[in-house]
Amino acid sequence: MAVSFSSMPAPSSVFAAYASISAFIMLIQTMLNQLVPRQLRNYVLNIIHNFFKPKQNCSTIIIEERDGLGFNEIYNAAEIYLCAKIRPNIDRLKISKHFKDTAVTVKFAQSEKIFDSYEGIELQWKFMFEERKKTSKIIDEDSDDIILQSEKRYFELCFDKKDKDRILDSYIPFVLESSKNIKDEKKIVRLHTLACSANYGSSVVWDSINLEHPSTFDTLAMDLGQKKGIIDDLDRFVRRKEFYRKVGRAWKRGYLLYGPPGTGKSSLIAAMANYLKFDIYDLELTNVKRDSDLRKMLLRTANRSILVIEDIDCTVEIPERTGAATSGGDGVGGQCYRSRDQQFSLSGLLNFIDGLWSSCGDERIIIFTTNNRDKLDPALLRPGRMDMHIHMSYLKPVGFKLLASTYLGIHDPHPNFSKIEDLIESMKVTPAEVAEELMKTDDVDIALDGLLNFLESKKNVKRDAWRDNEILEC
Repeated sequence: MAVSFSSMPAPSSVFAAYASISAFIMLIQTMLNQLVPRQLRNYVLNIIHNFFKPKQNCSTIIIEERDGLGFNEIYNAAEIYLCAKIRPNIDRLKISKHFKDTAVTVKFAQSEKIFDSYEGIELQWKFMFEERKKTSKIIDEDSDDIILQSEKRYFELCFDKKDKDRILDSYIPFVLESSKNIKDEKKIVRLHTLACSANYGSSVVWDSINLEHPSTFDTLAMDLGQKKGIIDDLDRFVRRKEFYRKVGRAWKRGYLLYGPPGTGKSSLIAAMANYLKFDIYDLELTNVKRDSDLRKMLLRTANRSILVIEDIDCTVEIPERTGAATSGGDGVGGQCYRSRDQQFSLSGLLNFIDGLWSSCGDERIIIFTTNNRDKLDPALLRPGRMDMHIHMSYLKPVGFKLLASTYLGIHDPHPNFSKIEDLIESMKVTPAEVAEELMKTDDVDIALDGLLNFLESKKNVKRDAWRDNEILEC
């Protein structure tokens, strides 16, 4: 059958019709974009997409923000994990920053989808946000405050039904571990101290600030072997959770730091906290009136923390288990202990460290400091209470080199080094004394000359005092 080309429309007519149809489609699309909300458009598109895509056997796990009155740890972990995977296509986000925080916190602001993959498994997370019809009252676990909550937040985790066992047994633990690592990287170490009791009645409340102490193991002027031993002990402690559980012991570690003032005990505590990213709880025993108060304080401390009791030998008189006070010895001004009528006992302190109440928490470190170990009750020192005794001694030449490098930026030997090291080796000088001299000027030569003069003067004073004693004895 012959085709008549004369009956076909002209190309110009075809192009004109195509242009008209394209313009009409663009007009309709513009009208829809202006009149129909984005959420409704996405909803319709999802319905069309779900209608045409092949059906799959999917399982869904619901992870709510709260489980009863308490927080759901898996929800918190999922939020941290997914916020690290936020993509540019998410339109609405919620950010916040507390006064003491150094970084902005980013969270989801509305219902959103996040796609993830794990060992070849495709997963879809949905953040769901619903307004409650009725405001509910929830007790905050951390502060015991009543929170009015008018919204419900939860995650939906969707995946192929055949992968359910791998998701529950492997992927969820992976999310928990990943969120823990993310928190550790961003964690700001905080220093806690007891709030004024007059403001809170009988409640135990910890105030806190960011720990701004810059001390690290790299800047500590102490023996290298001793420093390595402490780091190895800390590393071994934090990775032995299952070991402590297997042997039936509370997951805690006790350290006793002893030595003269100015030898770096506080700096070592700060270095340990910065290394582990553990908060510090500074406990003043003078604030403890009863054993029950001590237990409340323990329950108010978080896991992964360091509880510090400084100058245990000169803080407070601790009655014996029978009620008699231990002898304290003389301190500054001829009196070391502050006597008082109290119900706080040595038994309470020992039970706090090594008894049943010591197991109320995980991954905790307890540190005692003292200038005189001989004044402490032997019951405080046995293994299991103070597991590691660390002697903070006077400065050694290797510690001086580290201080010179830290404070003056000296990495090569200086002409004054040999004289300074000989003086340090032959006398008792603390890292704090040497650091104070090195801070007086930025000029290397002037600083080292000043330190040399200080050490020689200190040695002469000591020699004169020794001669005076010899004369008096004669």
